[in-house]
Amino acid sequence: MTRAHRYEPEINRTYADLAYHYGFAVIPARAAKPRDKAKVEVGVQIVERWMLARLRHHTFFSLVEVNAALAPLLLALNARPFKKLPGSRQALFDALERPALRPLPVQSYEYAEWKLARVNIDDHVEVEGHYYSVPYALVKQQLDVRLSAQVVELFHKGKRVASHQRSPLKGRHSTVTAPMPKAHQRYAAWTPQRLIHWAAHSGPATAHVVETILASRPHPQQGFRSC
Repeated sequence: MTRAHRYEPEINRTYADLAYHYGFAVIPARAAKPRDKAKVEVGVQIVERWMLARLRHHTFFSLVEVNAALAPLLLALNARPFKKLPGSRQALFDALERPALRPLPVQSYEYAEWKLARVNIDDHVEVEGHYYSVPYALVKQQLDVRLSAQVVELFHKGKRVASHQRSPLKGRHSTVTAPMPKAHQRYAAWTPQRLIHWAAHSGPATAHVVETILASRPHPQQGFRSC
């Protein structure tokens, strides 16, 4: 959980996405109620004592070997009769859970992490040291960032506003080439001209440095932070 709460706990967003993709519900255990997790904890304990104990003297050199050794033990464990209840784990699964199973989605779940980022005056957000462009109207707004292995998606109030191929290059920019409307250029809080004028207060050499930085970038906004 991201935040514990008696009635409305906040689920980790990545885990919530996984649950939504596969169609299952996440019901957190109550705070300070260890008995809520008793059956789960006992199940882990049984696996450790009954399965892993049998393999404690074996040496494995790959995950494939481990899975091959565990498979017959898992079948035997699930087929063991309960001590205080009728049937076995496998029998209960076949009677109660198997009929409720649904087909897996056509597409596999894509793991992604979520972060928060604020749009700077250069119309970009910084994500893990790289700068990604967003629509100019979102300057100074806080966005939700979804990071998968290949893509960076940016959301504002639940609506996706930009998408980029994820880049490992720190200090570099990924900018969508879209001309800024003239109306916005006229009233934008930060412009190249404003930066140059601001730098000129420190002297002509400073103004020249700012002009050089802005001219050296494919898009002037990419030099705003440096200036």
